[in-house]
Amino acid sequence: SLSAGLDLPGRFLFAILTLMTLIANLVFLEEAVYIYRKIPSSKRSIIIWVNAAAPVIATTSCIGMWIPRSTMFTDFTAAVFFAIVIHKFLLMMIKECGGQKLLLRRFENGRFKISTGPCCCCCLCLPRVPITRRTLFWLKLGTFQFAFFRPVLMFLSVVLWSNGNYTLYNLSPKGAAIWISCFVGVLTILALWPVAIMFQQVRTLLICKKIIPKFALYQFILILNHLQAAIINILAMQRIIPCAPPLSSSARGAYMTQQLLIMEMFLITLISRLVYRRTYDDLEPPECTAEETEDNKQSP
Repeated sequence: SLSAGLDLPGRFLFAILTLMTLIANLVFLEEAVYIYRKIPSSKRSIIIWVNAAAPVIATTSCIGMWIPRSTMFTDFTAAVFFAIVIHKFLLMMIKECGGQKLLLRRFENGRFKISTGPCCCCCLCLPRVPITRRTLFWLKLGTFQFAFFRPVLMFLSVVLWSNGNYTLYNLSPKGAAIWISCFVGVLTILALWPVAIMFQQVRTLLICKKIIPKFALYQFILILNHLQAAIINILAMQRIIPCAPPLSSSARGAYMTQQLLIMEMFLITLISRLVYRRTYDDLEPPECTAEETEDNKQSP
């Protein structure tokens, strides 16, 4: 077994990281109970989904750390879950504005700035788009496509892998991995774009609801789970991370990614609890409607 092959410092490290994962899950469960008790039913599931991103990634990383052969399945599970979280985060911003109807009423004459990252941050000449039901539909479709296609592509990857046609580290044009990875990359960029557009529009409105730290936590999870893992995988494939028998370079890279993610997601889980819990104490639906009526009086 894996634990039998570890020395004393290795076992201590594994025990500490497993304890971090357990604490992260307990903190999330306590937060979920709090959300069910204090938050209106229309927001509960969305906020729980967003809060669950860090503990789920920590759990999949911990399983992959203890059972190395499950790494592909745990990475796919975390990737699919976060694809759904991206869609849920967009819906959460709409819900925090009071829902789609109130958002459309508040920004009746407003326009979305679409020249934002990650797609069009350099295209400053792009026109602003009117805020209508149709544009909101396209924004939600942009994140939903990723939540739909990512599980499909992951399932296809597992099927090809079981048949011997998919190797994660085989990036030759004849292999399936490079094409699936490129397609997933395009879908990811198209999904992140609507979230950035919506955040640019509502960040001043929702500053009282701590939307900026919430968006920062979401961005940290995205960068650490995708960009950090990709960089370590590239270093492992180039043998910059040396092999240490019985572990190959790729296996050591996977271990480094999993151990870093457990520590990072543990910290993000604790910070998320402070950010989300602190916000809900001050924000109740009647106050939101009162703010809106005052704004409507001032706007004429």
